[in-house]
Amino acid sequence: MPTMVVEIHVPLLSTPDLPDGSYPFPWIDAIEDFLCDLDDEGDVDVFDEGEQDGDVYVFFITGAGEEDLLAAASRVATLPGVPAGSVAVVSSDEAEEFGLGRRVALPLAAR
Repeated sequence: MPTMVVEIHVPLLSTPDLPDGSYPFPWIDAIEDFLCDLDDEGDVDVFDEGEQDGDVYVFFITGAGEEDLLAAASRVATLPGVPAGSVAVVSSDEAEEFGLGRRVALPLAAR
């Protein structure tokens, strides 16, 4: 049976106003740290290493129900420095490529 995976697609935009020579995407490390903390706490499982896919950077989480995974993805989208325009894609571990599932705009509206 397939396992649900939520892909978090973040526009691959450099952080403005960084000092010369700085890593242009410090938000990638911030997201990875945040997701590792959620994984350590048992809230979600980091499914795979994040990776660049064209003009987005994709993170993968699983290990919870859809509502909880989308809530975590929404929190990612609101972390300081994360570029606007993130989307979640509800997919499975059997998907042949990224972005083939249902797309959800992030951050989610408060319920």
